[in-house]
Amino acid sequence: MRLSRYFLPVLKETPSEAQIVSHRLMLRAGMIKQASAGIYEWLPLGFKVLRRLEQIIHEEQAKAGHIPMLMPVLQSADLWKESGRYDAYGPEMLRMKDRHDRDMLFSPTAEELFTDVVRANISSYKDLPLTIYQIQWKFRDEIRPRFGVMRGREFLMKDGYNFDVSKEAALHAYNRHLVSYLRTYERMGLQAIPMRADSGPIGGDYTHEFLVLAETGESEVFYDSEITDLTFGDRDIDFDDVVQCQAVLEEFTSRYARTDETHDEAVFNEIPEDRRRVARGIEVGQIFYFGTNYSEKLGATVQGPDGEKILIHMGSHGIGVSRLIGALIEANHDDKGIIWPEGVTPFHVGIVNLKQGDAETDAACDGIYKALIKAGLDPLYDDRSERAGAKFATMDLIGLPWRITVGPRGLGNGVVELTSRRTGESEEVTPQEAIERIINIYAGVL
Repeated sequence: MRLSRYFLPVLKETPSEAQIVSHRLMLRAGMIKQASAGIYEWLPLGFKVLRRLEQIIHEEQAKAGHIPMLMPVLQSADLWKESGRYDAYGPEMLRMKDRHDRDMLFSPTAEELFTDVVRANISSYKDLPLTIYQIQWKFRDEIRPRFGVMRGREFLMKDGYNFDVSKEAALHAYNRHLVSYLRTYERMGLQAIPMRADSGPIGGDYTHEFLVLAETGESEVFYDSEITDLTFGDRDIDFDDVVQCQAVLEEFTSRYARTDETHDEAVFNEIPEDRRRVARGIEVGQIFYFGTNYSEKLGATVQGPDGEKILIHMGSHGIGVSRLIGALIEANHDDKGIIWPEGVTPFHVGIVNLKQGDAETDAACDGIYKALIKAGLDPLYDDRSERAGAKFATMDLIGLPWRITVGPRGLGNGVVELTSRRTGESEEVTPQEAIERIINIYAGVL
């Protein structure tokens, strides 16, 4: 993409309504625009990051054997009345009536819909286990939406649901999701710590939240510092291996890590004092096992091997996709703007032309631009007739991990400048070396 043809409405001033860093930078970088309280228009740059995150989630869900589908955002209230949640959910549920006076609601979650699909189409234990999921917009009518996409009313969410014949099988699905989520967050450049949490209106006996440590987090968290040394890395996981998945769960949840709702001061004090940490965290996902809670209420059963009816065991598993962008920025920024990790950046590299209209400089920029596209990368070429300082400020604000700066003086010596956004370090290399360096950087990421 050439910046002269792109829609990137960056702001020089910080909007007064933005209270936290991610909200300020998303507005200033032209990623979002507020449509109404807690509801945002996703402009091209923000939409591009959303799609990057969705791609990673889909890839990791596929590796775990989970199947994507799509549910409507508007639901009939009938299923919610059948499950007992229509009145119990609270004022966060946006309720409405259609022209036939039927009760409808804007989906805050989708346990009922997914259970209904399975009960209507699955009748034998031989058809299980099954995990299906969607990435779809949700709406929860927050009384006080704030912090931009971190606590909005409309949000993009991955929600998945497992259906199993027994508690043991469902707990393996729980463990499988924990493993896939650890892989997902690390690919995004985030350390998301699984913490024992409260199930809230979803219900369930087993639940962990994944939280990213940040000063602006809405939750107070208590944890053993040893947990921040854990990484999943490149290990090869067989998602059908019950023992292997259970071992990962134990590795990442055996140390103390809890949100304020489940914090136990006595247990926390058993940790050596130098390892006790109290901080704040941003919730970016949660997994639940809730047994037969929904299958009992909605009559979701299968025929067992002996012909008896078996209630299906279930769990649900969510990732806040739009909220993740706020968390990523809170964890990756400086006073100049955003610093995207390579795995989620909207463009892989920025190319800055220091003298637009100069034949040699234009030709060098075009050559680098086309070579990177040919290599399967997505560069952003700043070909505007702007002063150099403005171009650098834009690149720093939108946070692309790498910048290639091309100017007549450098080209006279046969070099361009390759700059890391995270470290600020620059080095002079030939145009071909710059191309090869960028290709090699992303070879292990894409």
